[in-house]
Amino acid sequence: MTAGARANQSGNVLENTVAAVLDGHGYVPICPNLPKKQRLTWLLNSHENPKRYAQQVYIGLGIYHSDIFVDFYLIDAEKYPQGLIIECKRQQSTGSVDEKLPYVNLNIEKCYPVPAIVLIDGGGMKPGAIAWLKEQVHSNPNLLAVYDLSSFMAWASNHLN
Repeated sequence: MTAGARANQSGNVLENTVAAVLDGHGYVPICPNLPKKQRLTWLLNSHENPKRYAQQVYIGLGIYHSDIFVDFYLIDAEKYPQGLIIECKRQQSTGSVDEKLPYVNLNIEKCYPVPAIVLIDGGGMKPGAIAWLKEQVHSNPNLLAVYDLSSFMAWASNHLN
């Protein structure tokens, strides 16, 4: 298996874990079979369940004027009526994901239509990169928090019920 294939598989494990956490808190996945560019409209206009989410959702153009697809876009009629985005970044060994964190931060600040949480897992990122991103929470009004997996699960228990 190539390094890229292993990275994709590893990222899928993290996304599957987040989906399981959302499911466990009563969120319902919707529109997985729709094209990615149609999911946001469906998610925002659906009233099937007040707590719902979609994965790999197109939200528009980023700072480089290229398409942005977010990992999770969730709606909670009571807590997040406009929505909340969850981005998953997993890196098990040294590589380039941590170098992409400034890009993610700027997109969250300038292009995301709703607040976002970034979930970091895997232990392969430079500690300075994670600390830098956590510091951005204070200056980026759209970046709510940066969590590792166990902190995200604790946050979910307190905020997603």
